[in-house]
Amino acid sequence: MDKFCYLGDMLSVDRDGDATVETRIQIGWNKFRKLVPLLTDKDISLIVRWRFYSSCVRSSTLHGNETWPIRKENEVAFQQAEMRMVRWMCGTKLQDRDPSKGLRERLGLDDIISVLQQNRCNAIGMWCKKKTMIG
Repeated sequence: MDKFCYLGDMLSVDRDGDATVETRIQIGWNKFRKLVPLLTDKDISLIVRWRFYSSCVRSSTLHGNETWPIRKENEVAFQQAEMRMVRWMCGTKLQDRDPSKGLRERLGLDDIISVLQQNRCNAIGMWCKKKTMIG
């Protein structure tokens, strides 16, 4: 047995985060597909759609990311998956040649990598705070 699921995360024998990242991206896509009618509705403003996306899809995708060993390939996979979802929400296609940065700015969206890093820093800060309180 090379991989197994523990509390929603895929753990592997070789201790890399690839299985976990793939699983979390799949969970994000499943949540996104459930919310497609809301997220692609042109009558709802992009900001409101982004809030739905952020609170439902992104949070389930990044759940528990503070403990993942992330490599550059995993970061790229997260960025690609999120930009596909963002393009779908905005109604643009890759052939439209809209830059990713411009789409993120329209939504007021931070890059998913910066969110990953911020979550990790917050977790380390909380761990340090607990350690100083105890010790």
